[in-house]
Amino acid sequence: MKKCNLKCVSKYGDQLYLVFRVLIGAMFFLHGLGKVTVESFSVISLLGVAGIVEILVGAMLVLGLWTRLGALAGAITMVVAYVMMHPGLNPLSSGGELAVLYLVSFLVILRDGAGKYGLEKKLFKKEQF
Repeated sequence: MKKCNLKCVSKYGDQLYLVFRVLIGAMFFLHGLGKVTVESFSVISLLGVAGIVEILVGAMLVLGLWTRLGALAGAITMVVAYVMMHPGLNPLSSGGELAVLYLVSFLVILRDGAGKYGLEKKLFKKEQF
C-alpha cells in the first residue's frame, strides 16, 4: 500500500471534507432525533426546540443545502448548550466536550460551506448563504 502524504490529502481534500460534513451532519441529526423521540417531548420546551434545530441543521449539512446557514444555527445552539447545560471553563469536567467539538466543527463548515459536493450548488449553481 502506498504511503499517503500531504499531496494525497490535498488530492482527496474535497472527498475528505464531504465525509467530514456528512458525518457531523448525521451525528447532529441523530442527536436531535434522540431528543424528539422521548416520551416527554414537547415542542415548547427548550429541549424540544433544541431537538428540532438539531434535526434541521443535521439534514442541511448532510444534504449540503444552505450549509453555512445551518452551521451558523448549529454553532449558536452549541454556545447556548454549553453556557446553559455545561457551565464552567473546563469542558471535560462539565461534560461539555461534545458541545465544544460540534462548535468547532460548525465553525469550519461555516467557513467552507458545502464544499465541492452539495445539493445547493446543484440546484442553484452557487451557494445562497
